[in-house]
Amino acid sequence: MEIGQSVVFTIPILGGIPVTTTVVVTWIIMAILTIASLIVTRGWNQVPTGVQNFVETIIDGLNSFTKDALGEYWASFAPYLGTVALYLILANTIDLFGLTPPTKDLSATSALAIMSIIVVIIASIKAKGLKGYAKSFFEPMPFFFPMKILDMFTRPLSLAARLFGNIIAAFIIMGLISKVVPIVVPAIFSIYFDLFDGALQMVVFVFLTMLYIEEAVE
Repeated sequence: MEIGQSVVFTIPILGGIPVTTTVVVTWIIMAILTIASLIVTRGWNQVPTGVQNFVETIIDGLNSFTKDALGEYWASFAPYLGTVALYLILANTIDLFGLTPPTKDLSATSALAIMSIIVVIIASIKAKGLKGYAKSFFEPMPFFFPMKILDMFTRPLSLAARLFGNIIAAFIIMGLISKVVPIVVPAIFSIYFDLFDGALQMVVFVFLTMLYIEEAVE
């Protein structure tokens, strides 16, 4: 059971750039999402049927949920939240196909968390303007400024650590179960740790990101 990320190959420029399994699996997920979107959206009709109807129902549900939370700003952030949700549901469950989950790597979850906080900052500036955003660091009282600055660092740290911690814990537990009882039992526990827990962590990450955006635009 390997915890660290192994180097798959090295790009021979700038003294050698190591490409880890996290990067390779992320490329695979990107390719899957891109190809799937091209296939699924090909030949769509004005009146949806079959797969188109299913996909549009999911998109409408996400848009409705985002609109309820973010109000007039929902259209700017629903695509990001939907993309993160699709990436995470694949990244968290790809272990079922024998690939290493990218979210088992702290650098991957940190990148996602930093992107989300940047989106939160953009949302705040979009809603309040640059001057209003700067002023928000001193509200409701000026002595809140150090806490507001600290909050900018603790939020991405919390997002990254929560996602990484849950995925690595599930990976370790599944590895131990496979060592102790290698037949039948791992498949049963995999339903929870690889499917349910993976989907749950996706929901938690996306929900918290949306919550932070909602606070930013208020």
